[in-house]
Amino acid sequence: MSSSSIPEKTRVRLWVRAGGRCQYAGCNKPLWRDDLTMADMNSAYIAHIIADSPDGPRGDNALSKKLAKEISNLMLLCDVHHRLVDHEDVEGHLAERLHGMKVQHERRIELLTSIQENRKSHVILYGANVGDHHTPVSFQKAAPAMLPGRYPAETIAISLGMGDSPFTDCEDGTWLLERESLHRQFEERVRPRLANRDGEHFSIFAFAPQPLLMELGRLLSDIPAADVFQLHREPPTWEWQDHPEGFEYPVCEPETHHACVALNLSLSATITEARIAAALGCNHSTWTMTIAEPNNDFLKSRDQLRMFRECFRRLLNRIKTEHGEAAVIHLFPAVPVAVAVEIGRVWMPKADLPMRVYDQNRKRGGFVYAFDIGCIP
Repeated sequence: MSSSSIPEKTRVRLWVRAGGRCQYAGCNKPLWRDDLTMADMNSAYIAHIIADSPDGPRGDNALSKKLAKEISNLMLLCDVHHRLVDHEDVEGHLAERLHGMKVQHERRIELLTSIQENRKSHVILYGANVGDHHTPVSFQKAAPAMLPGRYPAETIAISLGMGDSPFTDCEDGTWLLERESLHRQFEERVRPRLANRDGEHFSIFAFAPQPLLMELGRLLSDIPAADVFQLHREPPTWEWQDHPEGFEYPVCEPETHHACVALNLSLSATITEARIAAALGCNHSTWTMTIAEPNNDFLKSRDQLRMFRECFRRLLNRIKTEHGEAAVIHLFPAVPVAVAVEIGRVWMPKADLPMRVYDQNRKRGGFVYAFDIGCIP
């Protein structure tokens, strides 16, 4: 390193490109303050990728002199990573590797600083126990998935749910408690923002039993602008992936029409007719929406979620047309988190049939009634 020979204009440009942070992959340490005292200071080192001397780290007889003052050959580093790349592990930090770190870091900084003010979004986190599993929702893991289209409007999320609730979804009364808690927190923390005439935007990250996710969607509705995210298993991230080609949601209509109407959403898993019959215990007509191979990690892209909304809206209307205004839909869902939220958002209280929602619970022998969405006649 020989920053004294680097022009002031070049040093300033490097600081700007790096966002004032260490460009070593995974570090991102702010270099304008002391981490302990928070006092303002310059703790940065300007390091050469190819040393400005042939005898230095990664030096080259032809390139060292040529690139000595070129910004493309300079990195902003903290003390720890400057010593690592120039002294302790030079062989492990070839020029190609360091250049890749620099490019990736500077692209990220450029992306973040180019986001417009009107792209801010309020982050809503909602968690409730699913069986014996606790919610994995956190602001730190969720917020990066919003980029580059949106960014958090605040550094703290709107958190809903009962936190470390001692209740599980197999206990009597849990649905009543969790639903009431969701209603009260929604009214206190979200409703005031919905009344904002400036048109607030929301980003929803949730992990909870499917009936509660639907209720969250119903409370939010599809009136405010919102993005609903899905926690993927492979890779384990909230970020949307590429859209699979040829994807569709086929719908199977019932052969006979009974007064009792069931809607089978076999998306994350296959729900057999026997399981529905065991829960209803009467003659019924089953409408089924499914995919080619139901599995719990099929939902990869935003377009798949958009396609579901469109297909589900049409399906609700078809069921009402076939069975009449007095019918009730008995809903049996095996769907991803984001789809469950969108079910509640898509459902319209003045236009769609009421839904009686069931939840799969092995400890209670299969599908059990959770609660109603809409007024049941």
